[in-house]
Order: sequence, then C-alpha cells, then structure tokens
Amino acid sequence: MSSRSLNKVQLIGNLTRDPELRYTPQGTAVCAFGLATNRSWTTESGEKREETEFHRIVAWNKLAELCSQLLFKGRKVYVEGRLQTRTWTAQDGSQRQATEVVIEEMIILDSRQADGEAAGGTTPPPAEPVAEAIPPVVEEEPAEPAAPAAKKGKAKAQKAETEVQDVDIPF
Repeated sequence: MSSRSLNKVQLIGNLTRDPELRYTPQGTAVCAFGLATNRSWTTESGEKREETEFHRIVAWNKLAELCSQLLFKGRKVYVEGRLQTRTWTAQDGSQRQATEVVIEEMIILDSRQADGEAAGGTTPPPAEPVAEAIPPVVEEEPAEPAAPAAKKGKAKAQKAETEVQDVDIPF
C-alpha cells in the first residue's frame, strides 16, 4: 500500500544577498541565494510584533543561470520548490546539516526600475533582455492535407512530393 505525501514550498520575499552561480564538475549550473520572509502580528496586549525568517534557496540548470542574471540583493521574488536537507562532515570532523529550498519556479515581483538602490541592495550589472535568455520557439510547417478534395490540390501535392525528393540535405 502506498501512501501519498507532499513536499512543496511557496515563498515571497526579498533577496538577502546577490546570487552565487557555480558549476558542478559535470558542468551543471547551480545557483544559491538567500531569501528573507517577514511575518507580523498583534499580541493580545495590542503590541505589534514582526519576525523575519531566512531561507537558503538553490536553483539548478537553466533556472540557475537565469537567477544569476536577473536577481540581485533586495529584489522581491516568488519562488516555488521543495525542501531538501543535506548532511555532511565538516573539516573539523563534526556532522553538519542544512535545509534548503530547491526551486523549480521563480517569478520576479518588482520592476527593474526598483534597482538595488531603492531596495537597499547593490546596483545590478546590465543584463540581457529576458527575451534573449529564453530559447526561441520553433514553429512547425503546416501539414499537407492527407486527401486533397480537388484535382488542383492533387497536382500541388504531387509537385510538393517531387520537390522534396529533389532536395539534398547536408549532414
């Protein structure tokens, strides 16, 4: 019998530091950055309280490269992913543990004009336009109808078949 489970995290917050992009020995991109989220409430006595949580965010592959290009300290973002806990042995021999949010989605919530100065961070370097960072969509040619209704359509289909056969495709 299998049981169902869910490991999903959704956060909206501000970057606490600029993203750090690195590559694994296999060449896979990995980007890490900090995210701060705030919670505020009023106590029974009427006192307003606020609490800040700090999260370690990790992105992989193309999303990692996009995060390193588009994000900077102070930027407001929405991230969605899963919790992952890693355990390792430190140089001094002690066991260490870290829980991270491995993201699959990232949406920038502020405008580029809010640059680092307005948000309290560093001014980002000029980045490529977002349209260039996303691979172009390749559109397919419309398919020829399977059975043309008119004689004129049959002649065009036969001509198209002949043209395709005469074309050399370089490899």
